[in-house]
Amino acid sequence: MDELVQRLSEGDHPVRLRRVETPGALKDSIDRGYVLVTFTDTRGGTELGVRLDEALTDAQQADFDQATGSVHLAGDLTLNYVKVRCVADVDLATLEGTGHLEILEEKHV
Repeated sequence: MDELVQRLSEGDHPVRLRRVETPGALKDSIDRGYVLVTFTDTRGGTELGVRLDEALTDAQQADFDQATGSVHLAGDLTLNYVKVRCVADVDLATLEGTGHLEILEEKHV
């Protein structure tokens, strides 16, 4: 198992959204179905491009105009040859939160 994938799949880690400066910009990213999530507690930060899964992403608790509430983001990607799901809960006031990876399929060598 890849060390980075293993580490990020164990418990929640601090995350920050990249290239999103406002809650409105985050809403636009969600509407486009793609966000950049950075795990800030890795060496140099690990930035993942996440294609959002509409069925797993939830913005019902978010008020983008007032910059309050939170969003639940989730989408699948491949990191270091391992298929994973990135899951993050982000506060609209700070555009930061917590997240983790869920391993979907390990590549056996």
